[in-house]
Amino acid sequence: MADSVQDKVIAIIAEQAVLEPGDVTLQSTLEDLGIDSLGLVESIFAIEEAFDIQVPFNANEPEESAFDISSVAAIVTAVKGLVADQK
Repeated sequence: MADSVQDKVIAIIAEQAVLEPGDVTLQSTLEDLGIDSLGLVESIFAIEEAFDIQVPFNANEPEESAFDISSVAAIVTAVKGLVADQK
């Protein structure tokens, strides 16, 4: 399951960045991938829908969010935590 979470998150982010999933690394930042604030919000919505979770994210103040968006790896880790909490 852990790999499928990572793969799904990468696929969602790649789709937003109009890239192939293979072009998205865990070290990539959203800025590196060319994802702007609108793309970020759309990515969050897609992640919530894909995993049936609620992401604690404030789009107006992302730096104060409990959801770490500093890198793809941080997003994957945060999503894994939310999925685990749901069980």
